[in-house]
Amino acid sequence: MSDLGRVLRLDARRTALLVAVPVLTLVGIAAAASSLTPSVAYWDDSVVALLDAVRLLGPLAAGLAAWTAVRERPLDYLRHLTARSPATGVLFDLLLLSVAALAAYAAVTTVVAGITVVHAAAGGPPALGVVAGAGTLVLHVVAGYLAGRAFPHRATAAMVLAAASLWSALRVPGAAWWSLLPPAAFERVHLFAALRPAVLADQVALSVGLTAALVLWYVVWATRRLVTVVPLAVAVAVAVIAGVGLYGSGGGTVSPVPAEPVCREWPLTVCVHPALREALPALMAVATPLAARLDGTPGAFTRVEQRPAWIPAEIVDGVAGVHLDEDLAPGFEERAVREIRDGLLDGSACAGPRRPVSDGYGGLVDAWLTGEEPPAVPDERAARRFASWGELRRREWLRLRFARYRSCSLGADDFGAGSPGRGLNAYAPRTAPRTTREVGDEKPSA
Repeated sequence: MSDLGRVLRLDARRTALLVAVPVLTLVGIAAAASSLTPSVAYWDDSVVALLDAVRLLGPLAAGLAAWTAVRERPLDYLRHLTARSPATGVLFDLLLLSVAALAAYAAVTTVVAGITVVHAAAGGPPALGVVAGAGTLVLHVVAGYLAGRAFPHRATAAMVLAAASLWSALRVPGAAWWSLLPPAAFERVHLFAALRPAVLADQVALSVGLTAALVLWYVVWATRRLVTVVPLAVAVAVAVIAGVGLYGSGGGTVSPVPAEPVCREWPLTVCVHPALREALPALMAVATPLAARLDGTPGAFTRVEQRPAWIPAEIVDGVAGVHLDEDLAPGFEERAVREIRDGLLDGSACAGPRRPVSDGYGGLVDAWLTGEEPPAVPDERAARRFASWGELRRREWLRLRFARYRSCSLGADDFGAGSPGRGLNAYAPRTAPRTTREVGDEKPSA
């Protein structure tokens, strides 16, 4: 009866897993939420957030497993009363602990996937990334439990938790190949990029190989059966090959990939990454006035396209490139318009201070194009003249002065001051047809 009571107490201790599952779930959700970008639904980035949660869940799961092993280690003598293998009880404990950890991981995965789906996700969920996180979590459980079996002291669980947490904290995304050892630190996946499948496959193989090697090593030690040495060698070989693959990656976890954009066709054509489709209405609203003001000038455009960060944003063949904030931070529309406007300028001629030659006269044009307040200029009469012109007159003026505007060389005389032949009167509307002589007089100065 005493032995039966001990067995019942042993089974009752396993009910602590019912408490561990919700605790691990809440911790994992909090860790994943801190890595998610709320306004962007990108599957690869969501998987990285899930793997970041594993970096916190792993040490907790290892500490829980070590604590369970320390508590049950003194009751091992009961298992010798049965005809079962001495490794059966340990394997059963590992199964229960792994199921508990994976249940919490599944709950966290469901929450992350739900948030991503609600925001109209782009791309596809990389299944290898989810499996890599699960394998890392099980590896922590096995390593923590076996550490508790090897050192059955109360302080073991705390030491395992501290060691696993330190090992996880040392990870730096993209720093070196060893940062990809479980629990791996993955770089945030930016738009127009994706997780490298080869790295995820090596992650899965390494976690599975190490987990199998630890379990088989314990079975060999507990049963003294050499027949399990062969699968142990295979597991070690798989882990070594996967480690060599991670070493060859150099720590890189992402690679650029093309993305089929989503577009809005009228009155302009505006195209963005599928994850940023919510930006289309606002971007269309601010780009249309700028396109109308540039109509008929060398800087005219009829299409706006989002470009990856590594491709310059410029206007080429009527297509204006922009870079958008991945989190669509407030004011992204104004920043996109300024970027299109800056794409009109010659970078080599305007290098250094913003307007080194024109003393800010080009800023009058900038303010008109973007709808901002005009800056102060040395000649206030030039600013007043430009402000008194209508839209058609300004477009015609910019068409003739575009080369000087592009090279940041506009001056007060370009607005009519001190040069009557090229000033305000030269662009005044006329009712009578102009002669060839008059047209020649309007030839812009270079």
